[in-house]
Amino acid sequence: MKKLLAGFFAGAIFLASCNKVAVETAVNEDDNAPITQRSCASYEVLEQQLQADPGLRRRMNDIEAFTDRFSKSPAMQRLSGDSMIIPVVVNVVYKTAAENISLAQIQSQIDVLNEDYRSTNADITKVPSLFTGVKAGDTKIRFVLDQVIRKITTKKSWSTNDAVKKSAQGGISPTSPTTKLNLWVCTLGNGILGYAQFPGGSSATDGVVILNRAFGSRAKYSAGYYTTTYDLGRTATHEVGHWLNLRHIWGDATCGNDQVDDTPLHNTANYGCPAAGHKSTCTGTPVEMTMNYMDYTDDLCMYMFSTGQKTRMQATWAVGGPRASFR
Repeated sequence: MKKLLAGFFAGAIFLASCNKVAVETAVNEDDNAPITQRSCASYEVLEQQLQADPGLRRRMNDIEAFTDRFSKSPAMQRLSGDSMIIPVVVNVVYKTAAENISLAQIQSQIDVLNEDYRSTNADITKVPSLFTGVKAGDTKIRFVLDQVIRKITTKKSWSTNDAVKKSAQGGISPTSPTTKLNLWVCTLGNGILGYAQFPGGSSATDGVVILNRAFGSRAKYSAGYYTTTYDLGRTATHEVGHWLNLRHIWGDATCGNDQVDDTPLHNTANYGCPAAGHKSTCTGTPVEMTMNYMDYTDDLCMYMFSTGQKTRMQATWAVGGPRASFR
């Protein structure tokens, strides 16, 4: 099960090829139709940002080198601090009354984030015995709702071009993005569930964009505006994981490297709710960790981070880390 890091230079190549912005999409062209499957469109978004920002590749490689040092240094981990308290600004851009989601639905999402990142979610008990030794426990990351900003629009939907993050283009510019996590909640076109900006990008576009119907938890607030399958708040858990420098568990390649030691190699993304003991054909990996938040399974069937993922996220707010300004 255990996977060793391929080393910094392999990580640098990986970063350069795939993971600046992760975009979670679902195969469906009708903006309001039920969403049935996630898929990834991050490659083309990354290419656009690499072309626009020549320094991006170097910054991401530097972050990867720092993360590798942190993961190998107990002393650095002790100095990272007890916890990271993240103020959250929720930017709601809406056309219809239904899209202007309620404060109760927003709070239900904050509650899910806190449960998932503290491992106090009720379904953590479902983790198979094979993986109980590597489940993260408390990541020491806390989310606090700072403010909700609302803006009406005439646009039917938004794309991945970051216009929703720009007031001049009809969206909402981020609030204090170096000290607050900005979440944009809107109608996304082409079945997109959400996308996140990894550490290293411009502060002017930093944050996470999430489909309004996939934001919040029907289990916590049933009267909200939801789509089925993705109505338990796990899209935000997944996307904020990217914002905290986690990769997809399959490394965006066949048996790819997610830069985490204790997650098993995955053939590719998993969808739906795979049966327990889902097999892998990757070398040294008998069973995949399909319930990991960084896979593509349904909200109901993802419920854990690994210890290695926790360490990787904690590196972001350590002194010298890419999100140290949040300390």
